[in-house]
Amino acid sequence: MTTSRTPAVVNGQDATTGVRTVQNYIGGRWVAADATRFGEVRNPATGALVARTPLGGAADVDRAVQAALQAFPGWRRTPPVNRVRPLFKLKDLFERRFEDVARVCTIEHGKTLEESRSSVRRAIDNIDLAVGIPDRMMGTALEDIAAGIDCTSMRQPVGVFAAITPFNFPAMVPMWFLPHAVACGNTFIVKPSERVPLSQAIIFELIHEAGFPEGVVNLVNGAKDAVDAILDHPGIAGVSFVGSSPVAHYVYKRGAEKGKRVQALGGAKNFVVVMPDADMDRAAAVSTESCFGCAGERCLANPVVIAVGDACGPITERLVAEAAKIRVGDGLEPGVTMGPVISKEHLQRITGYIEKGVAEGAKLLLDGRGFKDPKHQDGYFLGPTVFGEVRPEMVIAREEIFGPVLCIIRAKDFDEAVAIVRKHELGNATSIFTTSGKWAREYRYRVEPSMLGVNIGVAAPMAFFPFGGAKGSFYGDLKAHGRDAVEFYTDKKVTITRWF
Repeated sequence: MTTSRTPAVVNGQDATTGVRTVQNYIGGRWVAADATRFGEVRNPATGALVARTPLGGAADVDRAVQAALQAFPGWRRTPPVNRVRPLFKLKDLFERRFEDVARVCTIEHGKTLEESRSSVRRAIDNIDLAVGIPDRMMGTALEDIAAGIDCTSMRQPVGVFAAITPFNFPAMVPMWFLPHAVACGNTFIVKPSERVPLSQAIIFELIHEAGFPEGVVNLVNGAKDAVDAILDHPGIAGVSFVGSSPVAHYVYKRGAEKGKRVQALGGAKNFVVVMPDADMDRAAAVSTESCFGCAGERCLANPVVIAVGDACGPITERLVAEAAKIRVGDGLEPGVTMGPVISKEHLQRITGYIEKGVAEGAKLLLDGRGFKDPKHQDGYFLGPTVFGEVRPEMVIAREEIFGPVLCIIRAKDFDEAVAIVRKHELGNATSIFTTSGKWAREYRYRVEPSMLGVNIGVAAPMAFFPFGGAKGSFYGDLKAHGRDAVEFYTDKKVTITRWF
């Protein structure tokens, strides 16, 4: 195995093509993966090959686990006030390299540069929160629980944790977990999506520079073999996952069967309810951004608008008009408001859903299939697409499309709108647009999704609140970041003391 302390993104560069192969970061060093197969990383806007991802497996995971296990005792004994010092430096490095990280995110994912910047800022927010761990990790105590007997409860780190993260927010989602886990005294392994390894490669350069002890944080690249190795490895105490609901269920079941703590955040089919008393212009503008932001490739997108009663006509007209204003193109170009989707295969999948919608009888009000970027003929572009007259039982209304497709359903009244939301098997997020406090409170009270917006399109909790859905959108009991992070990454030890 070769080792190097030079940046991962320039290691393993093919002498002929100049295409780089990303490396793993294990035990404080950049190391070549033990892989014979490699995945391609292509710029979705141009189709150009920008890197290769080693599809490592159990051997790579084991090396990372052994490094993390070796580092854990010393890191666990490090006082919390000292454990957060590298996080302070990491935040400073993030701020200095902010634009670099955002640009890499756009190149490998396709989202606009402004969207990438927002996601990097959210990553930094979690580092900000984690540096307060000396206070947030404090336990409780009570003297004289009985005569002469005192009781204390202290939080202690558990061991090695791992995060398996998705393609749609390559810079942000790993930071939902890593800062909190290591601040609590655990050691950590990140397995990013093989489609977008470059954001984590540059972030781990910053992590290396921040000065974490060897083995405290590790990076392993791979696909399903690496995931299974993480779920099966006896040295890993817990796993955090973000991805589709079927895979979230798989991760939760397999990890739990191996005795691990698991928090598995799954997919979504989020609904926006627009009441007749809503500010229609605002509801349309915000709902359009919610659906088509990041090309619809986010679990907080709201791809279904339920127009209640007389709201249907006005909101439909405005939604189509707003969607038609969206400028599609390379996310690095100024003025572009929606980039490409992640891959050619995903583009074909989304197009298939549009064809299903037409076949099911939905009215195609805006068709994005004909869009071509004159500058980038090989990019994975799809224009905004809007369906009207959608029924709840249609495939396009039930399944997660994960693309820039908006469906409009008419509900005769508020109760029918609530029933549509409650009937769906997923429950990640939802929003309601209304000027009535009564309807807003009633909606919050009756629907199950765990993240809810009132006159807000994307109900994205800040780092100090928990992030995660309900029903088939979440498997586990403790969600991402917020107070739940400290609960998930620590065990509570109760000591009852009596002295004679």
